[in-house]
Amino acid sequence: MKPYISTPNKQLKRKERQTTHMVMETERLVIRPFSENDWSDLHDYLSQEQVLKYEPGEVSNEEDCRKIARERAQGDRFGAVCLKETNKMIGHVYFEQKEPAQFKTWMLGYIFNPAFYGNGYATEACQRLLKYGFEELGAHRVMALCNPENAASWRLLERLQMRREGHFKKAAFFRTTENGQPIWHDAYQYAILKDEWMIK
Repeated sequence: MKPYISTPNKQLKRKERQTTHMVMETERLVIRPFSENDWSDLHDYLSQEQVLKYEPGEVSNEEDCRKIARERAQGDRFGAVCLKETNKMIGHVYFEQKEPAQFKTWMLGYIFNPAFYGNGYATEACQRLLKYGFEELGAHRVMALCNPENAASWRLLERLQMRREGHFKKAAFFRTTENGQPIWHDAYQYAILKDEWMIK
């Protein structure tokens, strides 16, 4: 379950930007900041081609995942999603405020280990992020993007009661042909407003 995530906007100034660097819990999950030690669990799924089919980047080896975990441990855009019972990281979420800050809009994203698909974990984690965004960060709007071919992703967004706001034709590309030509793909845009979330 993986939405297309566009290249992040230029970082908001630290004093203007609200962070998501905290621990959140659900019935079965803990969403926490990344640790450098998460590289092994990260490698479990970022080493699989199917996981990256709709994502930028290529399959990651162990050294790549060590670097990714180190980088994410120093920031607050990504959160590690772990099972409460075992503390195993089964995926990660992305939640970042977009510019301009006064619009109070956050971008949501997620990637999960296929071994844990079909259990509702991504839905549970994203519902908690929406609650955090609207109730604690004061978000006005949360949006997400995904490839129309990724039905599992847009169905998840619709389970979250997010609205499909647009279908953008050939909006971006992550890969090129052997001749270096971009392989363009479409994108769906989904969003939910605080007012809509409060009356769910």
